[in-house]
Amino acid sequence: MIKQLRFIRIVVVMTMLAMAGCRNGDYIVPPVVTPVDTPVTHATYKGFYLLNEGNMGSNKCTLDFYDFTTGTYNKNIYATVNPNVVKELGDVGNDIKIYGSKLYAVINVSNKVEVLEAATAKRIKQVDLLNCRYMAFANGKAYISSYAGPVVIDPRSPLGIVAEVDTATLEITRKVEVGYQPEEMAVIGNKLYVANSGGYRPPDYDSTISVIDLATFKEIKKIHVDINLHRLKADSDGDLYVTSRGDYYNRPSALYVVDTKTDEVKKRIAIAASNLCIAGDTAYLYGSEYSYNTASWKINYAMVNVKTETLLPGNFITDGTEKNIKMPYGIMVDPETRDIYVTDARDYVSPGTLYCFDKTGKKRWSVITGDIPAHFVFLPKKL
Repeated sequence: MIKQLRFIRIVVVMTMLAMAGCRNGDYIVPPVVTPVDTPVTHATYKGFYLLNEGNMGSNKCTLDFYDFTTGTYNKNIYATVNPNVVKELGDVGNDIKIYGSKLYAVINVSNKVEVLEAATAKRIKQVDLLNCRYMAFANGKAYISSYAGPVVIDPRSPLGIVAEVDTATLEITRKVEVGYQPEEMAVIGNKLYVANSGGYRPPDYDSTISVIDLATFKEIKKIHVDINLHRLKADSDGDLYVTSRGDYYNRPSALYVVDTKTDEVKKRIAIAASNLCIAGDTAYLYGSEYSYNTASWKINYAMVNVKTETLLPGNFITDGTEKNIKMPYGIMVDPETRDIYVTDARDYVSPGTLYCFDKTGKKRWSVITGDIPAHFVFLPKKL
C-alpha cells in the first residue's frame, strides 16, 4: 500500500492539471495527495482509511487514505487502484471495516458491500444486499444489517434483517429478521446485538435492541431502550453504549448504557449523542441534534468515563476549533497516540474537512476530504 500510494503521489504531481478520463460519461475526480503532517511512528498501524459517503443520488462515495509513514493525505484512491471499475464505489458509503486481510465498505443506496484487499484497496468482489447499513464480525463471519426495503419513509416498511456472510467464500449463508430499520451492531460473546431505529416509520419508531444467538442465528429477545436507536459500541467490560436520536420534536437525543450480562438498560445519560468512539476508559462523542420546533441544530461535544459511566467535565476540543466545525459527522480516536479525528460534513453537498487534534484537544492539522466524510478504519502494519 505504501509503495502504491507513493507512486500515486508522483503521478498526481505530474498530471495535476490533466483530465483523469471518463467512464460512461461520468467525469472521474483525480486523486489528490496532500502533505499534512510530519511522519508519526506507529507500532501497529500504517494509517487509516476514511470513507466519504457522498450525497445521495450523486454516485460520489469515495475512499481516502492517511499515511502515517509519510504524513500525507491521499484523496480518492479507489479510482486509481481500480481503474476498470465502472461507477467507482457507488452511492452512499455507510460503513467501513477491516477483518482479516479484507477491507469491507458498505455502500447503502447501491445495495452492496464492496470487498477489497485491505493492504492495497484493490477490489475483490461485491456482496449484494438491499439497503445495507453496518457490519460486525466474529468467527470468520461478517454480519450486515439491512433495512430490507427501498429507501423511502413508509409506515408499511418491512422488518429489517441481518445477513451472515462467510468471509472465505463471500457468500451469504444465513439471514435473521430483527426490528425495523436496523443500524449498528456489536458482538459480545456468542450474541449479536442490533440497534433498531424504525427510522422509516415516524412517529412509530422502533425502540429495541435485537439480541441474536450466533449459534442458531435466531433472535432470542429484544431489549427496550428508547426510540430511534442508531449507534451501538461495546466497551472493554462488555457494556453497550447506545444512542437514541429522539423524535426531533419533544423527545431529545440521549445515550444509554446496556449491561450485556443481564441484557438490561443500566443507565441513561442525558446528553445528545449522534456518534461516539470508545478509546481506553473514555467515550468521545458529539451530538448534532435537529429540532423541527425551532428549525435549528444544536451541536455539542463531550466525554464519558466508561468505567464510572459518568460525564466528564469539559470538551475534548480545548482550543476553540470546534467553532470552525459546521456539522460534525465522523469521529475516531487513535488507540496508540490518542489523537482525535473529527470530520465536518459542512453543507452535505461539497467537500468536507478532516480535523486532527492531539490528546490534549489542540488542533494539529486539517485537510479537505471528499463529500460527507464519515467512517474510519485503521490499517494494521501486519497486512
